[in-house]
Amino acid sequence: MPVVGDLRVLLRLGDFRRLLTVRLLSQAADGVFQVALATYVVFSPEKQTSPAAIASTMAVLLLPYSLIGPFAGVLLDRWRRRQVFLYGNLLRAVLSGCTALLILAQVPDWLFYVSALSVTAVNRFVLAGLSAALPRVVDAERLVVANSLSPTAGTLAATAGGGLAFLVRLTVADSAAAVVLLGAVLYLCAALASLLMARDLLGPERAPDRPRFGAAVASTARGLGDGLRHLGRRPAAARALVAMAVMRFCYGALTVMLLMLCRYAWTDRESDGLALLGLALGVSGAGFFAAAVITPWAAGRLGTAAWTALCAGSAAVLLPLLGLPFAPAPLLVAAFVLGLVTQGAKIATDTVVQTAVDDAFRGRVFSLYDVLFNVAFVGAAAVAALVLPQDGRSAPLVVAVALLYAAVAVAMTRKGDVSRETSPWERLDGGHVSRET
Repeated sequence: MPVVGDLRVLLRLGDFRRLLTVRLLSQAADGVFQVALATYVVFSPEKQTSPAAIASTMAVLLLPYSLIGPFAGVLLDRWRRRQVFLYGNLLRAVLSGCTALLILAQVPDWLFYVSALSVTAVNRFVLAGLSAALPRVVDAERLVVANSLSPTAGTLAATAGGGLAFLVRLTVADSAAAVVLLGAVLYLCAALASLLMARDLLGPERAPDRPRFGAAVASTARGLGDGLRHLGRRPAAARALVAMAVMRFCYGALTVMLLMLCRYAWTDRESDGLALLGLALGVSGAGFFAAAVITPWAAGRLGTAAWTALCAGSAAVLLPLLGLPFAPAPLLVAAFVLGLVTQGAKIATDTVVQTAVDDAFRGRVFSLYDVLFNVAFVGAAAVAALVLPQDGRSAPLVVAVALLYAAVAVAMTRKGDVSRETSPWERLDGGHVSRET
């Protein structure tokens, strides 16, 4: 397989191998911590979980990405990136240990959330630093391959970490604090792994004309405004981003509903509910993988707008059929379908932004995209917290989400020339369909 051959070549590069080790350990720890946080809030026997508590947890997990993300680069261009990995992961190890102690002490929820928020806030600097450091360990010829394989490997590591956290929670009684401590150990290992690289290996270079920090932050804020104005002049990209935000909102609302169903409606024991949730997330992940396989082929032939419309329309039709019985088996099928259509639309949206937005504005537009993507999910959790009953059964929510999916399908279909749209994959690759997303 070409991917295996590319990976073998990259792994011969010692510095890339060491940077990849830091990524794998860091993202595995992220997966452990995120699952530990979510399952502690939802499935702890001593807690009466509410949709509002779930919304708070999602805000802790996702808002740092949105609020800090656009400005992380300002500091990453000033701090030695190797030191960011070292001290960032050490700080997360300490903060995770503190979070575990807070769980054992059964402190007020707000104090627990402050500690957990501190851990996830640091995460944005580490992930952005890993991407920024990659050109320092890989030559230009192999950079595209490294950019494809390295984040994918990190995602797999996060998934494996989450699976390990689920396993510990299912097999060890009252293990919430133990799972958080497992994440702390992995963060510590990531910090130690960063010491295998030279202090100055990963940059950044010291530019003599580097602006002052305040000026750099102000410039970043102005840049985001410029990106928003540029997006207003690119209706295809703007339409795709709005469609993706609505679909992400739908996915977030249904995720909260699924959590409440697993916790209260389908089982009497927390461990059984946790096992069902793990199964549902695994099935949804399989839908994400299927989207990665299908989307380049489907969008390459239909066009991105038509493919997004088909994804949204399929969800609109199937969701009431599978969701309104509020039974485990149909909703597991729905989890796969929604994983496929959500990720399929996201891949298409990524490609539209890459091709429709001028290169000089692409980074700023993707920063706005990142904010929109995460805020939509957190906003959905907040809305679900207002309308969901304790057991998660809400026919009005399912119907409302189906109508939102239908609205996206209609809006993307009414683009006007969907059938004649040139595939962005063809524009990117000179007429040959590319599978890079």
